[in-house]
Amino acid sequence: MSLTLAWVIFLSLIVAVGHAAGPAAPAIIPQPQHLELRAGAFTLTPATRVDADPGSRATARFLTSRLATATGYPLTPATKYFGSGSVPGAIFLTTRHANTNLGPEGYELTVAPDSVVIRAPTQAGLFYGVQTLLQLLPPAIFSPGPVTNVAWQIPAVQIQDWPRFVWRGFMLDVSRHFFTKAEVETLLDALALHKLNTFHWHLTDDHGWRIEIKACPKLTSVGAWRSGVGFGYASNSTTAYGPDGRYGGFYTQDDIREVVKYAAARHITIVPEIEMPGHSLAALTAYPEYSCTGGPFEPAMTGGVFNGIYDPAKEATFQFLTEVLAEVAGLFPGPYIHVGGDEVPKDTWKNSPDCQALMRREGLKNEEELQSWFVRRIEKIVNAHGHRLIGWSEILQGGLAQNATVMDWIGGAKEAAEAGHDVVMTPTSNCYFDFYQSSNRVAEPRAAAWGKPLTLARMYAYEPLPTNVPPALQSHILGTQGNLWTEQIPNFKHVEYMTFPRASALAEVTWSAPEARDFTDFSRRLRIQYQRFDELGINYRHGDASDAANIEPLAPTP
Repeated sequence: MSLTLAWVIFLSLIVAVGHAAGPAAPAIIPQPQHLELRAGAFTLTPATRVDADPGSRATARFLTSRLATATGYPLTPATKYFGSGSVPGAIFLTTRHANTNLGPEGYELTVAPDSVVIRAPTQAGLFYGVQTLLQLLPPAIFSPGPVTNVAWQIPAVQIQDWPRFVWRGFMLDVSRHFFTKAEVETLLDALALHKLNTFHWHLTDDHGWRIEIKACPKLTSVGAWRSGVGFGYASNSTTAYGPDGRYGGFYTQDDIREVVKYAAARHITIVPEIEMPGHSLAALTAYPEYSCTGGPFEPAMTGGVFNGIYDPAKEATFQFLTEVLAEVAGLFPGPYIHVGGDEVPKDTWKNSPDCQALMRREGLKNEEELQSWFVRRIEKIVNAHGHRLIGWSEILQGGLAQNATVMDWIGGAKEAAEAGHDVVMTPTSNCYFDFYQSSNRVAEPRAAAWGKPLTLARMYAYEPLPTNVPPALQSHILGTQGNLWTEQIPNFKHVEYMTFPRASALAEVTWSAPEARDFTDFSRRLRIQYQRFDELGINYRHGDASDAANIEPLAPTP
C-alpha cells in the first residue's frame, strides 16, 4: 500500500487513539485501523434502499442478498448514476471521490442515523466495507433464513480501514483427504468474512491428485484414488468414496472454474499448488515413466516422505509437466502457481546414473543444485504461461530461480529478501493449523503431534515481520498465511474445527495494526464472532480457560 509520509504519520496518530473500547464497542474482526463510535444508530427497515454507482452493482447485490435472507425484507439494489454523497434512508456503495491513500483494499464506512455510505477506491475495498457493515449488525444477520423480533440497528460509526499486508492467506490440503467443491466454497465464505484474500489450494501430493488434466487423464482416473482412508482412520470417518469403493476424488475443470469464479466474487485469489519435483507419488502412480525407477507405485496411505520424485534427466518429464502446467495456468487467472519444492528425497537422484550424468553435463556440484536446475526450468514454463512461480523454503537450496517468490516455513526469508525476492511468511511455530490447539490432547481431536500446540493466543501473538530482515527490505514480506495439512483431518467438520477461531486471529494479525493488538479485547469480540459462526453453521472450537492462560507477547519470527 502506497501512502505519503504525511498520511502515514496522520493515520498512525489516529490508530493510536481511534479504537473504540468497552462493552458497547462494535465486535469487528479484524479490528479496523480507525473506528470512531458516534451517537445514534441506523435502523434497517423494509423501506431501506441499497444504492450503488454503476460499477458497484455486484457488491451491492452481495450485500442485499445477505440482508434480505436474514431480515425477510424485500431489498433490491438500485443504481445511482449521479451524486456521491449520502441519501436519507439508504445504504450507498460507491468508488466516487474515494480516498486513494487508503490503498486498493482500503475503505471508509460512515454510518449516521439516517444513512450509510461505504466508499472505497476499488471493489475489493467496497467488499471489505460490506463485511464490516454486516459485523455491525446483530449476529442474526448471518442466519440462513428470516429472523423475526430483531432490531436491525447499525451503530453510528466513522471507520477508515486498510490492510497491513497484501497477502492474507489460508492453505487447504485436499490431497491427503478430498473435500468437495461445495465444502471448499463454504470455507471461502468464511475466509471472506475475515477479509482474507488468498486461498492456497494444495491440489497434489503423494496421497492423491485432485485436478483434472485433460492431456493426462490417468492423473485423475488413477492418481486421484487409493485403496483406503489410511492414516489410521476408520472407513466411516469420511465419505470421500467413489462408486467403486476407492477412496479419494478430484475436481473437474468445470469445478475449478466455478470455484475460481466463486472466490473472485469474494475478492479471493486462488494459488494452485502442483507439487514437484518431490511429493509426486500419486502422479507417478499414473505415469511411472517419468520417475527415476519406473515404478510400480501406489498413492500413499500414511504420512511421511516417499520416493515420489520426478526424473529430471528425461526430457519427457518436462514435456509432461509442460502439459500439466499449461492447463493449470489456463484455469487459474491469479498471478501465482505454487510448485512445492519441499522435502525432496534426493537419494533417488544420487542413486540414478542418468541424474548423475545430467549433473556432470550441467556442471552441478550436488543434488541441491540439481533441484535448483529443475525449478529454474519449471519457472520458465510457468512464466511462459503468464504466471509467477512460488515455492516452499527449499527452493532456495542450490540457488533461487530468477523471479521466484519464497513461502518461508523453515527459514530463508532473509536470504530471499536480500536477493530481491518476495516472501510469504508461514512458519510452523505460528501458522500450522494442523497442530493441536492446546496441550490437552485427550480433549482435542487428532492433530499433528510433532509441533508445539498452536493455541489461539499463540496465533494472535504472532508477528510476521522477521526480526532479521532489515527495514529497507521489509517491503518484500508480502504477508502471511495459515496452513491446514490434513493427514489427521478426514472430514470437513474437522477442517472447520481446526480452522476457527484461529483464522480469526490470523485475520487480525494480517490486517490490523500490531500496536493495537489486545487479546482481552479480541476475546470479547470473538464471543460475538462465535454467534456469527453459529448462524453460519461453522463447526468452530470454543475457547476455554487455557486460551487466556496462554497469552504470549508478540513473537517476531527470528
